[in-house]
Amino acid sequence: MASEHSSSRKQTHFNNVLCFPIAILLFLNSKLLLVFAQTPTAYACDVSANPGLANFTFCDANSDVKTRVDDLVMRLTLQEKITFLVDGTQGVSRLGIPKYEWWSEALHGVSYTGPGTHFNNLVPGATSFPQVILTAASFNVTLFQTIGKVVSTEARAMYNVGLSGLTFWSPNVNIFRDPRWGRGQETPGEDPILSSKYAAAYVTGLQQRDDGSKDKLKVAACCKHYTAYDVDNWKGIERYTFNAVVTKQDMDDTFQPPFKSCVLDGNVASVMCSYNQVNGKPTCGDFDLLQGVIRGDWNLNGYIVSDCDSLDVIFYNQKYTKTPEETAALALNSGLDLNCGTFLAKHAEDAVKKGLVNESRIDFALKNNFATLMRLGFFDGDPRKNVYGNLGPKDVCTPENQELAREAARQGIVLLKNTAGSLPLSASTIKSLALIGPNVNATHDMLGNYEGSPCKYVSPYQGITSVVPTVYQAGCDNIFCASLQLDDAKKIAAAADVVVLIMGSNQSVERESLDRTDVTLPGQQSVLITEVASVAKGPVILVLMSGGGWDIQFAKANPKITSILWVGFPGEAGGAALADVLFGLYNPSGRLPMTWYPQSYVEKVPMTNMNMRPDPATGYPGRTYRFYTGETVYSFGDGLSYSLFKHKHVQAPQSVTVPLEEEHVCRTTACKSIDVADHICNNLAFNIHLRVKNTGKLRGSHTVFLFSSPPSVHNAAQKHLLSFEKIHLEPQSEGTVKFDVDVCRHMSMVDELGNHKIAMGEHVLHIGDLKHSFTVRI
Repeated sequence: MASEHSSSRKQTHFNNVLCFPIAILLFLNSKLLLVFAQTPTAYACDVSANPGLANFTFCDANSDVKTRVDDLVMRLTLQEKITFLVDGTQGVSRLGIPKYEWWSEALHGVSYTGPGTHFNNLVPGATSFPQVILTAASFNVTLFQTIGKVVSTEARAMYNVGLSGLTFWSPNVNIFRDPRWGRGQETPGEDPILSSKYAAAYVTGLQQRDDGSKDKLKVAACCKHYTAYDVDNWKGIERYTFNAVVTKQDMDDTFQPPFKSCVLDGNVASVMCSYNQVNGKPTCGDFDLLQGVIRGDWNLNGYIVSDCDSLDVIFYNQKYTKTPEETAALALNSGLDLNCGTFLAKHAEDAVKKGLVNESRIDFALKNNFATLMRLGFFDGDPRKNVYGNLGPKDVCTPENQELAREAARQGIVLLKNTAGSLPLSASTIKSLALIGPNVNATHDMLGNYEGSPCKYVSPYQGITSVVPTVYQAGCDNIFCASLQLDDAKKIAAAADVVVLIMGSNQSVERESLDRTDVTLPGQQSVLITEVASVAKGPVILVLMSGGGWDIQFAKANPKITSILWVGFPGEAGGAALADVLFGLYNPSGRLPMTWYPQSYVEKVPMTNMNMRPDPATGYPGRTYRFYTGETVYSFGDGLSYSLFKHKHVQAPQSVTVPLEEEHVCRTTACKSIDVADHICNNLAFNIHLRVKNTGKLRGSHTVFLFSSPPSVHNAAQKHLLSFEKIHLEPQSEGTVKFDVDVCRHMSMVDELGNHKIAMGEHVLHIGDLKHSFTVRI
């Protein structure tokens, strides 16, 4: 999202919205007072202002959505219809339809990215949760949904006072395929199952209404960027012209599952097509991907929107079409409903007049767009009279919401190394603690991108200093660490009882439109870390703030560096959450949602190679824990606790029998796999029960992963995640974890042609340090 092509348009919108008339200035007793008028944004079907609107069927809240939408579209001229194909709609005064801006963002809190939302003195900030990659590290589906619910409540509250829209182009569910990708921070990580569960849960939290209505929406979410999008700007190769060459197998078992889950499990209101091409076709002009898969196979109940200025990109950058009218027709005929940008407003009418696209296709697009607004209540009159009408500024940045941001950060923080006696720290025994590093005083940098104005900040410095006395030295001039203040840093380190180094990156290192070229720490950060550790007399804790992983083998192997923590971009309460973990007020339970590769990997593998599977003939090692065959610095799922959790196998099958009809060829011929078909999938399932014990002295949460290693057929993954569950246990207590495994859904694989298969033979289940083999047979 947020193309560089859109920057000038974005700034214009921003300047405009700053002039929104929300305050009346009064002079009273020579003092200036601010009286805020909580007037809602203009809304459609305002019968109090225009009683005649009550005669229009589209204003009848008691009619069904289809009837209302059909009535509305029928009343529009072609010129009026065109204005509703773009994000900044102008409205139609004669029908009582006001302007509406579709583009708002809520990646990890209500954001000021996009012209649909802004902050002012009435609502100066919204709760800023951790960047998605850290929230995903919690592996807590309930948390994903709870955050979504809080974000949508704050969004509705802001909408009621004219500061927000109702359509939010979040979440980003692309697979974090390559460690250099600048936008990996926005995603739930590299695994399709985790990404799918995150997508469905967060979307449900955003959209689901408290009154139980299944068709109405609290706010409308959007899953992006569809599809195989994960190159922004790497060594001069930009997303606008990048052609992602993807096999059918990789497409169906890696890149598509999160989007499929968004639509089928989350019932998302929108999907956004991406800038890039896939196999030579721009995604926003690919009939098979849009109309065929999203609208056809998955039956999207909502609208398809372009990434901002994607149609300009197709014509001007990719030069895929010969004329602007052809571009407009291509997008509309392929299934696009809404254009972020102005391209369709300029060229769609001429495309109709030239016979390149039928007006009926524009009608179809508008019905998808208007139906979404109908489900949001936009055409139901005064929003203050609906189920969320009582929400306002008092419901934004509540103490409960801010505490949830802190809890989310705590749950996501990953402990990667912990030498005995290092963590947790005992505050009562520490006389001095040295804080060193360019991220010690991080505030805004804790948020990550697509951020909003937070309620407040608690920096790492503030969080730790509130617990114990500290001395501080940055050690570097900035995050790039080109010059060192090494003597000063070593001096305070040598005198302190404990040293905490807070290093890593910020948005100047990795972000949208900026991919990394390596995975080593910026500048001389590694020198600073090593030199400081060499003079320390007590524990040395390395804290890494970043979106992606690092090659920190030097620190992992250094016995003087006693603990390593990854804190992602932890949000507004990141410093408080870090202090909670360091001092044992919270037992860490986060697990890595992505692989940390050595530098040799990125030196060998071009970012533009989209293949997930290794190729022994060329030495290509593959990608992610599912296929990568090389050495790692840390692996997907890695993470320690202050407690030790032990697993005990209670129940699992020895074999699973697939029912086949008598004449099936595999009854007489040895088959390596069988096609997934409805008639064999009914009741083809089993349960796995485990006992989990917390053998430590601290209460804590533990993520139980269920992995499977299938037979080696169809270039199958060497290991893949079937499911995960999070359990909380008191010290020395036990609990039961149960997995319900649907063989066709969870254990099938995609073959080279994109067909779903069940592999015959021995499958190995991995649960922590337990392994259990069972056979799938006929």
